[in-house]
Amino acid sequence: MVGKVTTLILGGGQGKRLFPLTSYRSKPAVPIGGKYRLVDIPISNAINSGLRLIYVLTQFNSASLHRHIHRTYPYEAFTKTSVELLAAEQTTEHTDWFQGTADAVRKCLPHYRAEAVDTFLILSGDHLYRMNFREILGFHEMQKADVTVATIPVPERVVKGFGIMKLTKEGRITSFIEKPGKDDDTSPYVMPKNLCDLYRVKSKNPMYLASMGIYVFRRDVLLDVLKGNEKDFGKEVIPKAIEKFKVFGYIHTGYWRDIGTIGSFYEASMEMTQHNPPFSFLMPDSRVFTRPRFLPPSRIIKTELDHVLMSEGCILTSAKIQHCTIGLRSVVGQGTVIRRSILMGNDYHEWPKPGEDRQIGIGRNCLIENCILDKNVGIGDNVQITNSRGLDKKDGDNYYIRDGIVIIPKGAHIPSGTRI
Repeated sequence: MVGKVTTLILGGGQGKRLFPLTSYRSKPAVPIGGKYRLVDIPISNAINSGLRLIYVLTQFNSASLHRHIHRTYPYEAFTKTSVELLAAEQTTEHTDWFQGTADAVRKCLPHYRAEAVDTFLILSGDHLYRMNFREILGFHEMQKADVTVATIPVPERVVKGFGIMKLTKEGRITSFIEKPGKDDDTSPYVMPKNLCDLYRVKSKNPMYLASMGIYVFRRDVLLDVLKGNEKDFGKEVIPKAIEKFKVFGYIHTGYWRDIGTIGSFYEASMEMTQHNPPFSFLMPDSRVFTRPRFLPPSRIIKTELDHVLMSEGCILTSAKIQHCTIGLRSVVGQGTVIRRSILMGNDYHEWPKPGEDRQIGIGRNCLIENCILDKNVGIGDNVQITNSRGLDKKDGDNYYIRDGIVIIPKGAHIPSGTRI
């Protein structure tokens, strides 16, 4: 049935909780894993699942996202794979911007050629996971569902950040609540023991089924639920659909992470440096695609690397790097120590003339811990970035602290001898 499926990837959110990484880019364009962008995850999952008609809906800070998709996913004539950008636009019918996920899908309806397909798969552009979408599509077809929502078991401590649902033993959703507050009774939503046993969910504490932001709609049903003015799928469309249509929950038990905050982004990146990471790009049967750059091999001189995920084109000299992801074209100077940090790298190589100082890269004898360095950052010599005071949040001069992590924004320069 994949030949009659249209995939919609939502990539237009402002991403305030990921500031300052989203100062110059949208959330799906945030670099991850040294050489990828977040949007590469859903697009690659779709391509690996045999889905050929993919639209990416964009709005906020979309220039870098457009550039990346344009350079990475050209139309492939042999398999007829198409990744098409749909930017927010003003028309005679709609004069405002996207007001939410459902509103974005509604306003782009004229572009989908809906008459040629019978199923819509709707994905978020900022989640980290692997999924063969043929399985959820097969489940949707087997249940003769009108709508299918992908769900994942989560503990009670994170429930407030997700939409949670109650399922019958057949998998039909009977109730849905988006991001429950203190006054909401969540006890009826506890995952029943028979479902825990069936999906091998082992936990002494109550587990809940949270929405993954992945939806499958029959074409006619999607057109029907979008006739109103509802803005979001989670808050409005799904609860409305439960009352009128057959809505089922597909339970996914693999790795999945919502990259919605600096803390979650940092944790996911640190997990990638583990010996057996829960999410790895080294999976030959389900590759993650990204832009080919044809960079030279990294040059490593007298450098100690321990649990490092490193990209191409780097120059590392007499440094010590532990539990880090190192982005494209990163430069690290002699005597520098970097621990538990993310270097997003640089957009270009810099070759200073004799006697000139390097403007990007990390200088000599620096100490960097628990830090995120955005692209094209310049760090002078003898700089220490460790958040020694243990602050949770602060806006400083050319740096920010969020969730205890120090972030040096894109293009910033930290003078020699600075202590942060």
